[in-house]
Amino acid sequence: MTAVGDERQVGTDLDEAVRIFAEQRGRLFGIAYRMLGTVSDAEDLVQEAWIRWQNTDRGDVEEPAAFLATVITRLSINVLQSARVKRETYIGPWLPEPVNTEADPTLGAERAEALQLAILLLLEKLTPTERAAYVLREAFDYPYDRIAEVISSSVVSARQLVSRARAHLASAKRAQISPSRQRRLLEAFLVAARRGDAEELEQLFADDVVSYTDGNGVKLAARIPVAGRGRVAKFVAAFSHHFWAGKVITWAEVNGQPAALLVEGGAVTTAVTVTVSGDGIEQLLWVMSPAKLGHASERF
Repeated sequence: MTAVGDERQVGTDLDEAVRIFAEQRGRLFGIAYRMLGTVSDAEDLVQEAWIRWQNTDRGDVEEPAAFLATVITRLSINVLQSARVKRETYIGPWLPEPVNTEADPTLGAERAEALQLAILLLLEKLTPTERAAYVLREAFDYPYDRIAEVISSSVVSARQLVSRARAHLASAKRAQISPSRQRRLLEAFLVAARRGDAEELEQLFADDVVSYTDGNGVKLAARIPVAGRGRVAKFVAAFSHHFWAGKVITWAEVNGQPAALLVEGGAVTTAVTVTVSGDGIEQLLWVMSPAKLGHASERF
């Protein structure tokens, strides 16, 4: 083959590599985001997966989708193993980064599993391999033999990892209710919060409600979780006179559930979501860190 022919072949191979990767990109992002909980880290790993795909002898890859899923999952596991150390310096509670999902309800996945902020927060308590096994099984419906290959374990071990992860998340899964009820309770909460009506707030809360605020040191962000119906009601009522001033509330679908976005000066300053059960609001999740709000009002 001539040099020109060689160049054409290389170009054709690269075009095919680009096409395959583009087809899989949504799924790769979906895996990485669920594993890591942040958009920037997930995008970085998708880029790293692309570099590895470019440098791979693709003629030896029988199943590109499986190969790329394995790459992104193992990269995510490696990042998670170091993320715990990085988060020790984080100021206050750490929450997953909210992502607007109105344009893509499943975030590149067949299912919307392992997407709600409360579930992603619970996933933080799992080991990296438990998290990987759970995400691949529940969000992407991978068979256990394929999961075992991805995480370099036996099929029995893969089943055990998923089973343990499900047990960790069982209470949160049982507590899930319809988005319409979530929206109604969040709306009622906002009305009572802006009024500073502690009694009304208490009526909306479950006994063991917890308020988490992710601000990483930003002004007005609580640095420790607040727990208990009475304490959370008093906490929210106490800042009603200054916190809401100058803010406009808009609505979005964030991580597959209703969210209130607080806008001030044309910028989103806070995203608020709730976890709700039959007993009322179980969790208040406030994301105030500016670094985490860029994708709350726009498609990733």
